[in-house]
Amino acid sequence: MHAMSDATETAESELSPDVCALVRELPVFDAHVDSLQRQLDLAHDLGTRTRGHLDLVRGRAGGLGAVVLVNWVDPKFIAAEHGGAKRRTLALLREFHALLRAHADQLAWAGNGELLRAAKRAGRIAGIPGIEGGHSLEGSLANLELFFTHGVRVLTLVWNNHLAWIRSCQAGAGPEVPAGIDAFGREVVRTMNELGMLVDVSHAGEQAFFEILETTRKPVIASHSGCKALHGHQRNLTDDQLRALAQNGGVVGIVFCTAFLKDEAQAEDARLRESAEYKAITGANDSDVFLKQGEFLQRAATPLALDVVLDHVGHAVDVAGVQHVGLGSDYDGIGRTPQGLEDASCYGRIAAGLLARGFGRDDVRAILGGNMERAFA
Repeated sequence: MHAMSDATETAESELSPDVCALVRELPVFDAHVDSLQRQLDLAHDLGTRTRGHLDLVRGRAGGLGAVVLVNWVDPKFIAAEHGGAKRRTLALLREFHALLRAHADQLAWAGNGELLRAAKRAGRIAGIPGIEGGHSLEGSLANLELFFTHGVRVLTLVWNNHLAWIRSCQAGAGPEVPAGIDAFGREVVRTMNELGMLVDVSHAGEQAFFEILETTRKPVIASHSGCKALHGHQRNLTDDQLRALAQNGGVVGIVFCTAFLKDEAQAEDARLRESAEYKAITGANDSDVFLKQGEFLQRAATPLALDVVLDHVGHAVDVAGVQHVGLGSDYDGIGRTPQGLEDASCYGRIAAGLLARGFGRDDVRAILGGNMERAFA
């Protein structure tokens, strides 16, 4: 088994007793994690200590109280066969429910705010299934409702691939893609409001972002994004978007993806991805390759300081207000992490860093968990 880093092993022990107590009482709400793919494709039991970034063991050690376990489907499943994206999504959802059955002592499904609070009272992690990318709907509101019956409570409306009803933040959209969202996209948002499913605007293009806010009657989240004022990556939010999100009552989850956080880190990742060693990585399937690639990047890259994450948190607080900022690590969906946030045992370091910057305990509680819990409830 892949050896865990020294940083992981000491994540909790290096923190002060005061910070450890704060983390235990929070708890952390991570709005975006991709770990289910490892369980489906690599037979990793997320109820035990595994490779990758997150499992329930390390999550509990890090103070994790609630987590959105997303079902991300590679767009290649759309092209491979009709219904392929839907089938892959349902396969991932079956893994979520298998995890629930196998580790009911650690994990509880949280389909609404009351169930989330009940999980907290029982000392279990609240597990919330999400879907990353509206292509899983395959253009059907009936599929949206089907996924809801399977427990899904969060939908990231678009991933990096543009859809016929919504434009992503990526370049290269053809004339068949709306500038923002079309009538079907608005119907998706309204249906989610009616069902009780949280709208996630991460990955959406800027015009789509604002049209979603015009359409929704409930708060939305940007589950895993950074601040464009600090790094101009297309996946990050402008200050105008942050202010609009706050006016909506929503929350931005600050992401841990190094490439989204600092221009030097983005350049470093790009350089390493062109290396012979990176290109030579092979594996049993795409998830295996992705895991190995991430391990290589973590070893080979110049570390990115945790302070950069705190900078993004601080900027979002300055612009949107402390009640509208949370965490969305994107663990197991990113190649490498900032130094000190190697895996889910490390959330306490964010608490320690925020306290050191002068944030009050109540504000730290809100950022690490309370704000996302409010938006979800």
